[in-house]
Amino acid sequence: MDERTLPPQHQDQRPGREDEMHPRPEYYSDTYKAAGKLAGKVAIITGADSGIGRAVAVYYAREGADIVALYLEEHDDAELTRREVESAGREVLMFAGDVADVQHCQEVVQKTMDRFGRIDILVNNAGEQHPQKNLEDISDEQLERTFRSNIFAMFRLTKAVLPHLEAGAAIINTTSVTAYKGNPVLIDYSSTKGAITSFTRSLSINLAPRGIRVNGVAPGPIWTPLIPSTFPEDSVEKFGASTPLGRPGQPAELGAAYVYLACGDSSYMTGQVLHLNGGSVING
Repeated sequence: MDERTLPPQHQDQRPGREDEMHPRPEYYSDTYKAAGKLAGKVAIITGADSGIGRAVAVYYAREGADIVALYLEEHDDAELTRREVESAGREVLMFAGDVADVQHCQEVVQKTMDRFGRIDILVNNAGEQHPQKNLEDISDEQLERTFRSNIFAMFRLTKAVLPHLEAGAAIINTTSVTAYKGNPVLIDYSSTKGAITSFTRSLSINLAPRGIRVNGVAPGPIWTPLIPSTFPEDSVEKFGASTPLGRPGQPAELGAAYVYLACGDSSYMTGQVLHLNGGSVING
């Protein structure tokens, strides 16, 4: 049985570059029918240069939102996100930098308020992973870096944004199927994703009296630059094969879920996680 789902490939640099992937990830579906569900809204999205973050930015822009796109240093990928948002007729602010840095978070929020005067949606999506075969192989430096990028950054940016959120605002956190199933070579990464799930649940209860909803999305194997930049070629070519659908998902296949959690359609949902994972049944 041929379990290959993708051409074998690997990138040495981290974060990965989408323009070096083959095939390129799909970030928008032409079958999606936008309906102005986010008209007049302003959304801050981390990791918006490519992958899931870019898909969310494009879907939100098509739904009428202005976008504040945060990314680390992938300027070429981020430029495509900018063009896509502007082609949808929306404004976009781009910020390169470390979202785990408190001063960077504060600068992003201040400049967003200066430009738009409001923040309605926060999508905490940026993250990184570093596979290791054994726990003993995870250095203290890697452990601290993974937690800093994946969960500390969420705390810091959310803390900076919160004073500007009003009733009806939405916070959406990207967790992972690994938070529920675990992963033998992504022990520290899976641990951060478990923390994100608990962060989502706890923060939702804390903010419910203020009318601010907090939910999450737990993707399964999605074809993003994170994959070829962290896994060897033989793993990449079988990426997603073990799911019931037998393939990896595309970022475009997650966009509508993030729209749902950001708009009024999900007004009675908070503290929940949507599982878009190719068919894995998750109980928890």
